Amino acid sequence: MTSLRQLEYLVTVVDTGSFTRAAEQLHVTQPALSHQMRALERSLGGPLLERLPRAVRLTPMGRAMLPHARAALADAERARCAARLASGTSAGELQVATVYSVSLGVLPPALRVWRRDRPEVDVRLIEFRHADELRDAMAAGEADVALGPRPGDWAGPVRDLGVEEFVVVLPADGAREDDGTGEVDLATLAGCAWVHYAPGNGLAELVDAACAAAGFRPRAAVRTEQTAAAPILAAAGLGPALVPANVLPPRFDGRVLRPSAPIRRTLTAYTRAAPDPLTTAFIETLAEHATV
Repeated sequence: MTSLRQLEYLVTVVDTGSFTRAAEQLHVTQPALSHQMRALERSLGGPLLERLPRAVRLTPMGRAMLPHARAALADAERARCAARLASGTSAGELQVATVYSVSLGVLPPALRVWRRDRPEVDVRLIEFRHADELRDAMAAGEADVALGPRPGDWAGPVRDLGVEEFVVVLPADGAREDDGTGEVDLATLAGCAWVHYAPGNGLAELVDAACAAAGFRPRAAVRTEQTAAAPILAAAGLGPALVPANVLPPRFDGRVLRPSAPIRRTLTAYTRAAPDPLTTAFIETLAEHATV
């Protein structure tokens, strides 16, 4: 029968890339670690790891097994924390997965309220560049709750939190494209070099799709990984930027226009199964206080 300890051994070997380093990290002897890994492989009916001269490599069976091993370990840790929190013997930790832009613009007000009301429960943020990475991490059991765009083909509970609006940022002293209306047709910016997002950042795809709908492909003057940097670079005159309205800082000195064809995305909180009471309370806090 597969044990949690064996799953921990598998994950540690994969993460360290070495039986020797895994044994050191787990504080066991290397022969004991190797014995348990062989026992795990026998119970599953095949090899999980290919032993190379200076590394280890997952077999197809190992690649199929690894996400489930991580999920089982994460579930066990959450169960332990929930039990200790309920008994009053220790504080708890809530693991929240999200994408960079949401942790910057949406989460802070909700986290402030959560910290005020539940100071005994720490929040660990796990941030990703792309909504697909977020969804995969949640499916693998790496967090209690995910906060981001609605996930496609998701079997677990999903709670809509609101609709996020995107705006165009330009320098305050630049030419006026809005004719005083406060709106801009993206097609009028087709000839500009844009402040764009780095490949792999989910907002890069959103910008490309919005510009394609307006009839052009945006040319990048600069690409940034950081959502917070995009409006600042745009205000400095490097080019227009399309950003979530909620990431703009107070007293922002750039010019902010609404796209004439609104650009929006629904943000959700989702879990793999019915959330426990603590996670449910956090989702309710998000629904009431997150800036969407």
